[in-house]
Amino acid sequence: MVWIPGGEFSMGSKDPRTLPDGGHEAMSDARPIHRVYVDGFWMDKTDVTNAQFARFVKATGYVTVAERKPRAEDFPGVPHEKLVAGSLVFTPPQNPVSLDDYSQWWSYVPGANWRHPLGPRSNIAGKENYPVVQVAYEDAVAFAKWAGKRLPTEAEWEFAARGGLTGKTYAWGDSMHPDGKWMANTHQGHFPDHDSAEDGHAGIAMVSQYAPNAYGLYDITGNVWQWTSDLYRADYYAKLAVSGKVSQNPQGPETSLDPDEPGAVKRVQRGGSFLCTSQYCSRYIVGTRGKGEVNSATNHVGFRCVKDRSDAVVTKVRECPNNRRALLLHASK
Repeated sequence: MVWIPGGEFSMGSKDPRTLPDGGHEAMSDARPIHRVYVDGFWMDKTDVTNAQFARFVKATGYVTVAERKPRAEDFPGVPHEKLVAGSLVFTPPQNPVSLDDYSQWWSYVPGANWRHPLGPRSNIAGKENYPVVQVAYEDAVAFAKWAGKRLPTEAEWEFAARGGLTGKTYAWGDSMHPDGKWMANTHQGHFPDHDSAEDGHAGIAMVSQYAPNAYGLYDITGNVWQWTSDLYRADYYAKLAVSGKVSQNPQGPETSLDPDEPGAVKRVQRGGSFLCTSQYCSRYIVGTRGKGEVNSATNHVGFRCVKDRSDAVVTKVRECPNNRRALLLHASK
């Protein structure tokens, strides 16, 4: 983990449509830009990997949402024979398609889960250092609790992602490709049918393949989306900004509301993924927001954890009781 010092910052994003790689979406849910303060905290340097998640499952016997058979009461009207454990998988179509129907590249695949991200015939052998995917929100929470950590709030995530850079478009500055250099794993070519892998990776990549941000965080943008603890509301920023005061450690709204799917409970996801592109989803822009239904998992969503300062000190003392003074002094720096 790395120490994120905390502080005050401007949270959110201006309309990205005027930017060179900003895409065509207004992203109004990322406005108004408002002032926020967060306390300091520790954050995982990378997304949680397959190897780390495997240790958690081995130690606890945990079964992820995607590995459980869906309950009939949760999916009224769905035929019994279709209630099969599985998850959503991105499959590029053979030819260019209209971008107004995501079902042309997303499909529910029986048997897809964190061990088999693309379905039963896939596996994670040799991919121990890839980010774990196909994890629903409660799976991420369960891992974090086992590890003595938690998921970041949306405000903590954005503060950390900015790395101390004020008002920048990306986690590394204002240019998508500074000096022609790729800074994150995103989608190039033609979406969704062809990823030309100009950034060096077609699809998901191993963690830490690009330079970290100024706080030492790898893949804070791109590769896989990251769950946060906040419920999603499109109007949440407006509610925070109305007071005109600096929001202190905001924890997210009390209820969820996505105008596109009013009945779904969603949590905020941040950072974008290997599927982000200005042609369809440009949420590699650091102040923009994503959202995910809490019981859904896909092969481009993962997570990383955080830990409060006081929790980190207690953990260190427990690990090495004979050197408490030195450890406490080190943790307080």
